[in-house]
Amino acid sequence: MTSDDAAPGAPEILRYAAFATDPGGGNPAGVVLDAAGLSAERMLAIAAGLGYSETAFLTPGPGGVHTVRYFSPLAEVPFCGHATVASAVALAERVGPGHYLYRTAAGEVPVEVVKDADGALRATLTSVEPYVEAVDAADVAGALALLGWEGADLDPALPPRYAYAGARHLVLAAATRERLARLAYDFDGLAAFMTARDLTTLQLVWRAAPDVFHVRDPFPVGGVVEDPATGAAAAAFGAYLRALDPDGVPPTVTLHQGEDLGRPGVLHVDPHTASPRVRVSGAAVAIP
Repeated sequence: MTSDDAAPGAPEILRYAAFATDPGGGNPAGVVLDAAGLSAERMLAIAAGLGYSETAFLTPGPGGVHTVRYFSPLAEVPFCGHATVASAVALAERVGPGHYLYRTAAGEVPVEVVKDADGALRATLTSVEPYVEAVDAADVAGALALLGWEGADLDPALPPRYAYAGARHLVLAAATRERLARLAYDFDGLAAFMTARDLTTLQLVWRAAPDVFHVRDPFPVGGVVEDPATGAAAAAFGAYLRALDPDGVPPTVTLHQGEDLGRPGVLHVDPHTASPRVRVSGAAVAIP
């Protein structure tokens, strides 16, 4: 769990798997619980050295308030859900479960950590206020071409949308589980497409039941082919479902992600909060 960087004054670098209780599942995240004094260049170098899709850098403040920055191996990102869950569980292991407030580039994100009856620590983040936008036909066609999908591969009941809850995503729903399982795409082409539209991932989904989905998230803009479990996209997807059917969206939606990568994870999404914000919950565990 500690850093391999032995230089004097080097920060402790922790490694956690988010949205899983097994270190071999979920999405690995780097965590630096005290990043005070680290430059952006140093943070990026640490994230690149770890090679995880994101690393969270926390600067502690009074009363459980933390300023947080997130870096992929290639760039800083405004918000990352899985690194939020991972770092909150890491905090709770040291100071105990409770409430934290993360001040991120996307806005303030409250996080609560509780211990379940099985002893696992689980974190719930409350997103910044989300929004959902229509996608023009040219963008849909461009994304499908880069993915190698056809129009017939889409589920017409779940139309494409842009969705944001701290980071921006394109939601595309596959008509079959088989289509979702076959993911091979133009990495450089999709990265350019996403950069031009300020997208963090594509949220590719398949609906197994009204309240159960399987999801995959290509992340070429972060230098990663696929993100194994994506909390920010899960929050955006909760907003998407609520916008699509405000009266019919289930109170809790379960997302299964990472199965096709051999890193299964589970994310729980609550679109029905007291405010427009969306809550996303999951466990996290230290990676030895």
